[in-house]
Amino acid sequence: MVQHDQPWPAGTPCWVDLGTDDVPRARSFYEALFGWDTKTGPPESGGYVMCEVNGLPVAGIGPKTGSPQAPSAWVTYLASDNADTTAAKIKSAGGQLLARPFDVMEAGRMSIAADPGGAVFGIWQPKAHSGMRLANEPSAVCWNENMSRDFDTNKSFYHAVFGYRYDDMSSDGFHYASFKTSGGPMGGIGDLGDQAPEATPAHWRTYFGVSDADEAVETVVKLGGEVIAPAWDTPYGRMAILSDDQGAVFAVMSVPAETEAAG
Repeated sequence: MVQHDQPWPAGTPCWVDLGTDDVPRARSFYEALFGWDTKTGPPESGGYVMCEVNGLPVAGIGPKTGSPQAPSAWVTYLASDNADTTAAKIKSAGGQLLARPFDVMEAGRMSIAADPGGAVFGIWQPKAHSGMRLANEPSAVCWNENMSRDFDTNKSFYHAVFGYRYDDMSSDGFHYASFKTSGGPMGGIGDLGDQAPEATPAHWRTYFGVSDADEAVETVVKLGGEVIAPAWDTPYGRMAILSDDQGAVFAVMSVPAETEAAG
């Protein structure tokens, strides 16, 4: 288990939120799946919902922004000491700014960007809101990974922007590395490869911890979601890739009730 009260180190996946068409519907889905306590913010928050476990924020749900045709999606935010400086690095390293840095009331300063491989992610410079205060346990985020068809280019990009160093885990036909700035791994970066359908876009994927991956899959189906990849065993836990009842894709991974910090 990781309980974190201070700002996350720069480059760390520090927050996730869901942009969706129907916020009340999404709220009900994830309350039923993860047992989240959800709270709607003040009127000026635009209907943004904070999701908590034991009183600690773990994720957010809000109205979808951008094109009405854009799919509902989970967004991973990477911590920044200075959003404006990070935004400049993103541009110089070959990324694209989809939303220039702006203040979110007193909570923090953020930007939305896309890496050279096309995966969209957020930047979060904390003020009142430091990000996730609980991680690596059931109902909280336990892993974030960047998947694209530009593995080497994206590795260079995130090294240039955040100083990522990599521990390669690749094997024949499989390209994947964990990333870190110091200490243990903070997340993963990989190549979609031939196994992913050609239409699969580059993305940052959020993994939520669960006590039982198979039970989580059954619950998602009962709630109207879909199974993208059935549960399978890995050295790190049993995993499954799923989507909610509005099409937002996420993953679950079985974790003990309490785990050591991953990074």
